[in-house]
Amino acid sequence: MKAAIYRGQYQLEMTSLPTPHPGPNDVVIQNLYAGICGSDVAVYNHGADTGHKIAVGGEFGHEAVSRIAEIGANITEFQVGERVYPFPLYATGDPHRAGTMGAFSEYILVPNAKLNHSLYRIPDSIPNKISAMIEPFTVATNAARHGHLMPGENAIVYGAGTIGIATGVALKQFGAKSVIMVDQSDYRLTLAAKLGLKTINNRREDVKTRSIELLGKAFGIHGDCPEAAVYIDAIGRNAIMHDFIDFGKIDSRFVGVGINTEQPDFKFTDLIFGSQSIGGAGGYRPIDVTTVLDTMTTYPYDLSQMVTQTVSWEHLEEGIQTATDVNRALKVLVDYQV
Repeated sequence: MKAAIYRGQYQLEMTSLPTPHPGPNDVVIQNLYAGICGSDVAVYNHGADTGHKIAVGGEFGHEAVSRIAEIGANITEFQVGERVYPFPLYATGDPHRAGTMGAFSEYILVPNAKLNHSLYRIPDSIPNKISAMIEPFTVATNAARHGHLMPGENAIVYGAGTIGIATGVALKQFGAKSVIMVDQSDYRLTLAAKLGLKTINNRREDVKTRSIELLGKAFGIHGDCPEAAVYIDAIGRNAIMHDFIDFGKIDSRFVGVGINTEQPDFKFTDLIFGSQSIGGAGGYRPIDVTTVLDTMTTYPYDLSQMVTQTVSWEHLEEGIQTATDVNRALKVLVDYQV
C-alpha cells in the first residue's frame, strides 16, 4: 500500500508498506480522502514534537473518510464498501496514536472494530469532501460546547482556520445569534462570511469597536464592551486572552482550543470582579462525532466551500506547503481516488 513516513523537518518519505489484512475481529479500511491538519503543517515546517506527538520514522495523518475494504470472520456490524469515519482515539487500538492514525497511508488496520466506537457509519447525505473534515469539526464542536453557549447569545472566535471556522459553525448550530470571526487573512474571512459568519480583520479594524458595532453594546468591568458571551481562541495567543479580560462582558466565558505555549499573565481579580471564566478544550469526545454528523447534514450553508484544494497522494508534500499559506488555502485534502 501507499504510505507516507515522516522523516523530520521538510522531509517526507513516500513509500510502500505491506497492505494489512484483518484478524477475525478486525476491519481494514481504505482511505478515500485525508485532511491536512495544522499539526501536520507544524511538524513539516518546524520539526518533531510541534504537533500531535508525530515522531520521526512513523506513519502520520489523522483526518480521514474511508471505506470498508476487508472484514474479519467475526465482524457483523460492517459490510465491505460502507463509508466510515475512523475515530482517531480508538481506530488503531492505541489512543496515543490519535495524531498518527495513518491517514496519509492508503489502508489502516482497525483492530477489534466496533460501530460507534472506533468506526462511525457516514450518512449518504454527507459528501466525501465534507466527511473528510469530521475530525477537525469534532475538535471545534468540543470547543464550542465548552463555551456553554445559551441560545440567542453571541460569540467571537479568533482564528479563521479550519478549527476556528468549524467552531463558528458549531456555535451557530448550538443557537448563537451571531458569531464573529477575527483573523488577518481576507481570503479566509471571505470563506467564513460565505458560511453565515460575521468577520473582522484585526489588521485593519479594532476588535472591540467593530464588535460593538456588529453585536451591540454590553457592560463590563472596564466599561462598554461587545454583547458577546463566548470568546474562543483558535490560534493560541496571550493577546487574545487579554482582549477577553479587557472587554469581555460580565459573565462571559473564554475557551482556548489553539495551542498556547505562552505563560499566562493576567490579574485574577479581573476575572473575579467580572464573573468571567477561562478554560480549555482539547480533543473531542464520542458525543462530538454524533453532533458533527448532524451538523454536516443540516447546516444551511455549503460546508464544502471550506475545501480549497485537493492533491493526489503523490503530491502530499505540495499539499502541506499549500496548506501553510493562509492567504490562498483553508482545508487541503489528499485524494486517494486520482
